[in-house]
Amino acid sequence: MTASYFDLVGFGPEGWGPALATATFITLAVALAGFAGGAVLGGLLAWARIAGGAVIGGLAQAYSTVMRGIPDLLVIYLFYFGGSAVLGRLAALFGHAGFIGVPAFLTGALAIAVVSAAYQGEVFRGAHAAVARGEIEAAIAIGMSRPQILRRILVPLILRYALPGLGNTWQLVLKESALISVIGLVELLRQAQIAAGSTRRPFEFYLTAAALYLLISWVSTRGFALMERRSRRGVGIAI
Repeated sequence: MTASYFDLVGFGPEGWGPALATATFITLAVALAGFAGGAVLGGLLAWARIAGGAVIGGLAQAYSTVMRGIPDLLVIYLFYFGGSAVLGRLAALFGHAGFIGVPAFLTGALAIAVVSAAYQGEVFRGAHAAVARGEIEAAIAIGMSRPQILRRILVPLILRYALPGLGNTWQLVLKESALISVIGLVELLRQAQIAAGSTRRPFEFYLTAAALYLLISWVSTRGFALMERRSRRGVGIAI
């Protein structure tokens, strides 16, 4: 007797529900790790473009251009095989021979971080440009120090203006996470492939994976919209 769709994706004896739930968690974890790392690096890139001078600013711009131009899949492969090669050479110094693989989760998170940083850096730079000069001048006029201006004026305003762009970047990161399956990480897409091959019911599992991605995307969109509304409370302007 052919199992029903709900039997296949459920949590019963024949169900792949636990595996799909675990894979969804891994997808979220690698995407969040990559997004957070990209935010830190993106902030540094934005600072370099704004206040780093000609040389540092030029290097930051070159990084952003290169990372936005290289296919994401190629970056993942470079991190995975390049990292393995570096580890292999270091291990050879201690007499170890053979291939040393880099953990797939770490590789995926780093690859997503360096790519998303290029986009987040542009988002932060644009948000900084949107801050009215009068805000900074008013802070200086009342005697605020540079650290105070940065902490109480500049950073909150930059984050407020950056939230819409960061939301778009998060959606991009979420889709990029599906590429990590090529190096062996069993995230949502890879788990759907495994289940489809095992049961010979590809349509059901790919449809389920698509539905889960859409659910994550919808929840994320609502979350960013909520943060945008909260960031505009008490502010009489529309962003």
